[in-house]
Amino acid sequence: MKTVLMVAEKPSLAQSIAKILSRGSMSSRKGLNGTCSVHEYSGTFAGQPVRFKMTSVCGHVMTLDFLGRYNKWDKVDPAELFSQAPTEKKEANPKLNMVKFLQVEGKGCDYIVLWLDCDKEGENICFEVLDAVLPVMSRAHGGEKTVFRARFSSITDTDICNAMARLGEPDHNEALSVDARQELDLRIGCAFTRFQTKYFQGKYGNLDSSLISFGPCQTPTLGFCVERHDRIQSFKPETYWVLQAKVRPIVFTLAPSGLGVDSGSPHPRRLSPQAKGTCVITDKDRSLLLDWDRVRVFDREIAQMFLNMTKLEKEAQVEATSRKEKAKQRPLALNTVEMLRVASSSLGMGPQHAMQTAERLYTQGYISYPRTETTHYPENFDLKGPLRQQANHPYWADTVKRLLAEGINRPRKGHDAGDHPPITPMRSATEAELGGEAWRLYEYITRHFIATVSHDCRYLQSSVSFRIGPERFTCTGKTVISPGFTEIMPWQSIPLEESLPTCQRGDSLAVGEVKMLEKQTSPPDYLTEAELITLMEKHGIGTDASIPVHINNICQRNYVVVESGRRLRPTNLGIVLVHGYYKIDAELVLPTIRSAVEKQLNLIAQGRADYRQVLGHTLDVFKRKFHYFVDSIAGMDELMEVSFSPLAATGKPLSRCGKCHRFMKYIQAKPSRLHCAHCDETYSLPQNGTIKLYKELRCPLDDFELALWSSGSRGKSYPLCPYCSNHPPFRDMKKGTGCNECTHPTCQHSLSMLGIGQCVECESGVLVLDPTSGPKWRVACNRCNVVAHCFENAHRVRVSADTCGACEAALLDVDFNKAKSPLPGDSTQHTGCVFCDPIFQELVELKHAASCHPMHRGPGRRQGRGRGRGRRPAGRPGARRPKDKMSALAAYFV
Repeated sequence: MKTVLMVAEKPSLAQSIAKILSRGSMSSRKGLNGTCSVHEYSGTFAGQPVRFKMTSVCGHVMTLDFLGRYNKWDKVDPAELFSQAPTEKKEANPKLNMVKFLQVEGKGCDYIVLWLDCDKEGENICFEVLDAVLPVMSRAHGGEKTVFRARFSSITDTDICNAMARLGEPDHNEALSVDARQELDLRIGCAFTRFQTKYFQGKYGNLDSSLISFGPCQTPTLGFCVERHDRIQSFKPETYWVLQAKVRPIVFTLAPSGLGVDSGSPHPRRLSPQAKGTCVITDKDRSLLLDWDRVRVFDREIAQMFLNMTKLEKEAQVEATSRKEKAKQRPLALNTVEMLRVASSSLGMGPQHAMQTAERLYTQGYISYPRTETTHYPENFDLKGPLRQQANHPYWADTVKRLLAEGINRPRKGHDAGDHPPITPMRSATEAELGGEAWRLYEYITRHFIATVSHDCRYLQSSVSFRIGPERFTCTGKTVISPGFTEIMPWQSIPLEESLPTCQRGDSLAVGEVKMLEKQTSPPDYLTEAELITLMEKHGIGTDASIPVHINNICQRNYVVVESGRRLRPTNLGIVLVHGYYKIDAELVLPTIRSAVEKQLNLIAQGRADYRQVLGHTLDVFKRKFHYFVDSIAGMDELMEVSFSPLAATGKPLSRCGKCHRFMKYIQAKPSRLHCAHCDETYSLPQNGTIKLYKELRCPLDDFELALWSSGSRGKSYPLCPYCSNHPPFRDMKKGTGCNECTHPTCQHSLSMLGIGQCVECESGVLVLDPTSGPKWRVACNRCNVVAHCFENAHRVRVSADTCGACEAALLDVDFNKAKSPLPGDSTQHTGCVFCDPIFQELVELKHAASCHPMHRGPGRRQGRGRGRGRRPAGRPGARRPKDKMSALAAYFV
């Protein structure tokens, strides 16, 4: 029997699709990486009985990166990254071991069906999967087709079965366009980012950003925010004046003689026949505010002249009336950009969070695919199916049932981008079922869909034009005739307004007052996320999928901060960067050049442009711009000098330099670092923790005073030498490491003296005693976040030179306080193995650990055994995991 391998983009999608296609009769097992399950069932394919294997990846299998030394900032000129630096595809997440997993499951399979998301990124992942699987599949005979592509827009029985019945092929051109975008962003972004980060962080101490990044899409996105900021700063308010008139109907008391008395005037007057029929209005307390037809004037004397001409008038004459029925159109079908706009402006959800929430709703089968630019439903789209799903919903059942009974209204014709149908609710859900923000987003999507098949809102707009002296005023009002779609989207409803009195041309109303108001023009406000999304879409910056990422990036880089109302206010750093780009080369920040690149990438996707030519031409353009930027960096530096402080004037003294023996300053602003003003050298420090002086002890290699890094009371800490951390003295040390990874053979702070044995959780880490942690002693891995608390209230803990005979880990000498000793009898000292000694096992407790990937938890771990001898920790020859006894630490992971 032949085998068909099917691959989806996420584990949850694979399970849902397999459940639909197998009709629930499938068996499931975990794959070798522990994350992706494999669902198997029997069926027919191409007219023959086969065995189906449905599994998944976790997003991109591969990622693009530079080779070898080109990943080291200090050893490569950034200009080389544009052309000379070779790139390679690496596994996106090595811990998942995704390539090996796909090869194991694909080995010997006869066909492969790709169920990746149906967008350009999905097409690119298709070919990443094929690169891994095709070499191990069975060979096709006689040119038989073995690769198939399923295209679908929602996780429903109908859509999935239709996709299986109409399999196609993956689109290589769309995959190439993604490859081109990835390489452009990598080469351009890394070159500019490396240069400006090194240049400015080497000069200024309070930039408060660990990375001064540049991105072909990210930078124009920031440019929009700074442009609005500049408009606000340069705005000069102007004073203007308006006239405001208040009128009220004339209420008459009719006398037999035909004379009437105006309740607002003591003088009787004779009424005309028309007045007797139309102006006798009984609502004497009602008044109307009239809008001045001139709107406003910017000269006070002129405004005063108009006021003088009108304020003496007692009556306002009706010059014209109009009553016209109008319609407020129902919304277009929902696409990604509109969903993100509403999520930010009305639901208070950031674009990236909203996108992640929508993706979860999609994988759970509640909505259709949320990444789409289309706002037009195809003619053959089943609109009644999704609508029937909502017929019993407690919030909108009545509206839906009425639409189904009376007949739905065909949605407005929108834009057809040729990708996916608009975002549509696929099954009913309640607030209790989804909860929180997922419910609020689902509710909006559903109400929007129901609105698209509802009728337009119809209302009557009334307008009355008045003349008071020589000046004209107008009053308008709206009366709803039929609410239409606003019944389901009440926030779109016509505001309740007082209906205007029934008047005819020539009628008069009494003037209550005419006054002149002084006002000022106001500046625009900072951009909201919704407004920024609109600008990005208008100028072609990013795609519906990447727009949230670019906005999130400028927030993470501390270029903008999100204020109330989700408005984006640029920081000093963001403002200076954009002004600097404008000063050197405006095209680096303007949307025009990136928009042109996006058009070229779309041509690649359509097969109308050559991938290599587009890539080469674009890189050549940006390479020239980069060289000009480097030559002109002094222009941006002049702006930096005004806003930021030099390194020498920043920070506070902390530890002594090993070269000049003067104090170096500790700069806490991101990225935290030490700076020696005398030597004019800067030393990077570990981030996301606290730094303090370590007992004024010095490194035996370079005489620098040691610092102590700590991630908090529940985390881990270790000493480090600033110089060794930046200039590793041994080959097996990496840049940025501390003394807990130093292999110096005799230093009392090194791994050689404090290492115990291989970490129970990760492959490459070593458990190291934290000598600063007493009396609440800790043992921590020098690679992962495993931290074990042990020997509480011990007076002294020391790593012995002796090793365990069973597991070869270093023994610990522990000296307990006599009053609190857990040892039997009156004993206060004990030497043993933290893994094997039964007394120590009772005193070890895992308090903190980063969740490690399940692939590291093999069956051997469950039996309390290590996986063979493994890698021997440096400085502890022969040390390995406990082999024959349950590890006290490993037990916490079972």
